[in-house]
Amino acid sequence: MEGYVITFFTQHEREYMGLSVGDWIVKEAKQLGIRGATLFAGKQGFGHDGRFHSENYFDNEDNPILVTMAISKEEYVKLLGRIQESHLRIFYTKYKAEFRFTCDSEQTS
Repeated sequence: MEGYVITFFTQHEREYMGLSVGDWIVKEAKQLGIRGATLFAGKQGFGHDGRFHSENYFDNEDNPILVTMAISKEEYVKLLGRIQESHLRIFYTKYKAEFRFTCDSEQTS
């Protein structure tokens, strides 16, 4: 299958509708019928504003969260539409990808 790998970057403490933004993205993806999403907790990083984010006990400033999924073009349109309806501003990356399971009946040697 061809589509996109999309990764959203946010912080654990950032919330929307009573959930962390990362959890909200995963929930919305599932409701839209997207077949899978993975939420990663980052150790540390910094954002476009230069602000440092960390899970460190002494410097716990909104540890970074990433949500990644491999989705079809149609799923991408649905998901981005849902996020735009929410008026959330979330940084993300998107790149074209081919994806399938190993031992897929469509796979060639």
